[in-house]
Amino acid sequence: MLELRLVQGSLLKKVLESVKDLVNDANFDCSSTGFSLQAMDSSHVALVSLLLRSEGFEHYRCDRNLSMGMNLGNMSKMLKCAGNDDIITIKADDGGDTVTFMFESPTQDKIADFEMKLMDIDSEHLGIPDAEYHSIVRMPSGEFSRICKDLSSIGDTVVISVTKEGVKFSTAGDIGTANIVLRQNTTVDKPEDAIVIEMNEPVSLSFALRYMNSFTKATPLSDTVTISLSSELPVVVEYKVAEMGYIRYYLAPKIEEEEDTNA
Repeated sequence: MLELRLVQGSLLKKVLESVKDLVNDANFDCSSTGFSLQAMDSSHVALVSLLLRSEGFEHYRCDRNLSMGMNLGNMSKMLKCAGNDDIITIKADDGGDTVTFMFESPTQDKIADFEMKLMDIDSEHLGIPDAEYHSIVRMPSGEFSRICKDLSSIGDTVVISVTKEGVKFSTAGDIGTANIVLRQNTTVDKPEDAIVIEMNEPVSLSFALRYMNSFTKATPLSDTVTISLSSELPVVVEYKVAEMGYIRYYLAPKIEEEEDTNA
């Protein structure tokens, strides 16, 4: 038996909005420690990893590990029926083939329940190794979203470079080029406005902007975003989900075919 009750129902709505365009079908894995999802996009270029820890729920019951295959588009349609202030309860029986979403208004005068069929989804769990990253950038999530949006109107690839001067986002396209440089800034009134750059080694990597713009759908979840870069590894773009977990996106860098071999 699985029963999860989340007072901040709007969190679950925002989580779904931030993954449904990237992943169509996925398994939600429930264990005694939390509610998680790990899935690749259809082109196998990006990976999304979500964790909502059990202690973040008002009530959390999971008698045994359960994997629920869901179509995220359909799940999102159901969650759209919940008000932003509603309390959301997710229920499923062990071995059952449906999941029930219950939405209660804060005043308890309206309760709606929606039942959805579960799917059988084959998914391989990818071991994501803990890595030491060469550079880590923490910045306001709205700023990162704006940069990705602005650059995608000029080019389709963003080069993220971290040096001791700061972090540079650049692109080039048919109409010209663009460079946006952010310097470390920790002397701000609000900690979420700070730009913190931890650089062990300088890095410069290229990524597809359409994926970055897809990742920024998670902006409403968190005021800050953490971008971890290493020359040999996929970038990790992480948004915290309140105090209860995170959503992490992994994207492999683009290999520059046109690199000048004489350089």
